[in-house]
Amino acid sequence: MKINRIALVLGIIAVLMGCKNVSKNDELESKEETTLLKFEENWESLSKIEREPEWFKDSKLGIYFHWGVYSVPAFDGEWYPRWMYFPNRGNEWGWEVYPHHEKTYGSVKEFNYHDFIPMFKAEEFDANEWATLFDDAGAKFAGPVAQHHDGFAMWGSKVNPWNVKEMGPKRDITGELFKALGKKNMKTIATFHHARVGQRYAKDSTNWLGKGPNISKNSHYPYHPDYITSTTDPKLRKLYGNLEAEEFNQYWLDQIKEVVDGYAPDIIWFDSWLDIIPENYKQQMVAHHFNTATNRNQEPLAIHKQKDLPESVSLLDMEQGGKTEISEDYWMTDITISDGSWCYTKDQVYKEPSLIIRNMIDVWSKKGIVLLNVSPTATGVINKEQRDILKTIGEWIDLHEEAVYKTRVHSIYGYGIANFEEGHFGGQSATTKYNENDFRFTTSKDGNTIYIYALGLPKANSDIQIKHVFDSNKEASVKNISVLGSNTQLKWSRHDETITITTPESSDMNELATVFKLEFK
Repeated sequence: MKINRIALVLGIIAVLMGCKNVSKNDELESKEETTLLKFEENWESLSKIEREPEWFKDSKLGIYFHWGVYSVPAFDGEWYPRWMYFPNRGNEWGWEVYPHHEKTYGSVKEFNYHDFIPMFKAEEFDANEWATLFDDAGAKFAGPVAQHHDGFAMWGSKVNPWNVKEMGPKRDITGELFKALGKKNMKTIATFHHARVGQRYAKDSTNWLGKGPNISKNSHYPYHPDYITSTTDPKLRKLYGNLEAEEFNQYWLDQIKEVVDGYAPDIIWFDSWLDIIPENYKQQMVAHHFNTATNRNQEPLAIHKQKDLPESVSLLDMEQGGKTEISEDYWMTDITISDGSWCYTKDQVYKEPSLIIRNMIDVWSKKGIVLLNVSPTATGVINKEQRDILKTIGEWIDLHEEAVYKTRVHSIYGYGIANFEEGHFGGQSATTKYNENDFRFTTSKDGNTIYIYALGLPKANSDIQIKHVFDSNKEASVKNISVLGSNTQLKWSRHDETITITTPESSDMNELATVFKLEFK
């Protein structure tokens, strides 16, 4: 009995010690987790992030794609889900969608946007093949439009019941692609456009459908009591955004957190209308991305449009355009490979590779990074026309790799005769027409090499005068000048601050953009 009592006492002590150890371990784990969290949910703390990591400055080109349920009708563009509910838009943007929808699919009282979902099958999507295509095009990061204004998630979501894993393709598109990109050692981007999904006009009858050709501009779907877009069905209302403000804001935030936690994007990028999300939700979102990513040893970025996030925590994106001068900060532009809509549409027209490449060089010369959008079909095909353009871009970059990645801006971006049109969001349009009389500059990181881009094919065996070569060091001596890509050595002479080079035969240059490599001693 005495032995049993001793055993019992020892057992109790062991249990208590075990409990104490568990408690201490929990406490240590809690402390460790707290230690890992670096950024607080305020702009001052979040401003301590490295906004311009070296990998991003080196990257120069990323690729993303507008692909989703709106790719099924393949008509007019990715705003089809909104304009299909507007019967009277006169001759304004999107006016053709409503009559097209009625003629092709029937009345919106019979066939709504969610009825397209079973038709979005993505049966030919091959993540590994896409990753190879993007890598061959010279992109250093890539990813999807994770969610557009239409409310449909392109990842396997537990938060949003309207997602690509549960419906349509029944595949985790984002997961498959990110895994394939990882095999190529490419960084990843997820873009979010869903701030506009929330219905903000349910109690404002002046902004209901029928009260104007473009009402409820801050909500993608129009409100009308007789339309499905105003449904209170517990599940369907999440697709059409018909939630109270606080519920929607949390829903918006939870989806971004889910992508950050489950897919580890290096960049999260936000379309316009982020300004209508309350400040505290945006701070929670950025803090969660920064903390989660840095704890995984990533160097994360947030990228915004207009003034939707403070520039102390996020880099600016200029849609379909760019800066007119060298920027103080790095920035990005998202541009289309098509000459029209962002998503695939029937009879889509595409830009010439020369136009895209020359405008990309202009962006690089001004401290910018390019995010190029491609447009897959609903079946998951990136068509031959787009592939040919990507191939041409990739071949040009491959020939001129050292003048693309890891370059930095020169004292000036360049000079020339091209006139640019103003971009929709300021700056200049991404469709400026350059030629051989327009020159751009970048330099190597060590400053020992200047790359001079002629944005066209210079005349063979002619003299070209290049200015501003010695802006940074007037005493510098030139060692050699050659044509990058062909290694053709050039004759040259210097007079004061001007270098005159004699061009070689046309076959030794590049009709898309010729790069002269000037090396200092």
